Amino acid sequence: MRVAVIDMGTNSTRLLVADVNGSRITELERRSTVTRLGRGVDTSRKLAADAIEAVCDTVAEYVAIYEELGAERVSAIATSAVRDADNSGAFIAELRERFDLRARTIDGAEEARLTYLGAVHGRPPTPETLVVDIGGGSTELVIGHGDDVEFFTSLQVGVVRHTERYIHHDPPEAGELDALTKDVSSAIEAAIGGGRLPRAKLGIGVAGTPTSLAAIDQGLDPYDPERVHGYTLGLGAIQRMCSQLSAVPLEERVKVKGLHPSRAPTIPAGIVILIQVMRTFGLEEIEVSEHDILYGAALAEANGALN
Repeated sequence: MRVAVIDMGTNSTRLLVADVNGSRITELERRSTVTRLGRGVDTSRKLAADAIEAVCDTVAEYVAIYEELGAERVSAIATSAVRDADNSGAFIAELRERFDLRARTIDGAEEARLTYLGAVHGRPPTPETLVVDIGGGSTELVIGHGDDVEFFTSLQVGVVRHTERYIHHDPPEAGELDALTKDVSSAIEAAIGGGRLPRAKLGIGVAGTPTSLAAIDQGLDPYDPERVHGYTLGLGAIQRMCSQLSAVPLEERVKVKGLHPSRAPTIPAGIVILIQVMRTFGLEEIEVSEHDILYGAALAEANGALN
């Protein structure tokens, strides 16, 4: 079955068109555009008109692509920013009216489940595995064994949300990064609820922060998803890149080889979040994956698990 998935996140709007045969996924087209749908939502509780228009412009391009490729089923999902916005209903209605697109807002639990499903797709049975998905407005932490999810939480922690909350200077000041770090640590501790820390022997990182770090660490220009997928990042290397990228102003960060310029404003916050997650779960390294919620949603759509 040929499936198209549009993921409208807080920071980026993405497309996957793929043929799904059982558990096998063959990519035909994959796109990602930084649209910053969630900018300002943390304070205003509303999706900005220009952000909505940026997403709609991108969706128009994506609809043309999947229609030309003959997608049989289409899944459009919205995550943290739309969950948090008071005018989310109007946004979903606009997508329906303009594109006949039946988008749906998924909750944190569903986002975590689909992310884990995508991240472990195609892998041999694994031991207790932590999948971390650092988004613009939320971060999903999922621990599972094989295909079974044993623990998940969705944190109100994200690269756009926390950049807006804490980073007010360019480059970021040490006090701002310290405050960001403390907030992330507190959010993780609250999610765990003071109970016994779930075990994780292996870590997998998906989405823009770990994939960008993998590209930076290898000096990739242009970006090469085949070299990013499966790349292992050590905690020491991540901490070094955090120091380097946080010490320079935005005009220099946008020139860093391997870092897409559109991700340069929020990458310091993303790295801080990743470091705190790895420290909490005692992970000295993390594997980077290109397989994420797009894969999970494609599998679920093809198998009738999405409405």
